[in-house]
Amino acid sequence: MPAAKRPRTARKKPCPDCKRAGQVSEAFQVGGRKKRDSADRQEALCLTCFGTGHAPE
Repeated sequence: MPAAKRPRTARKKPCPDCKRAGQVSEAFQVGGRKKRDSADRQEALCLTCFGTGHAPE
């Protein structure tokens, strides 16, 4: 009897926004009344793939 074949798993495409990292780097604003952009950046969860790194289907 031949061995049972394993089902092929579909390859998932990488997320176009985070490039499979699951996180994106964003600028943020500082200041009380006059908001100004900071030179620093902060990491945030990728909202396209919700941190999985794979493109939504």
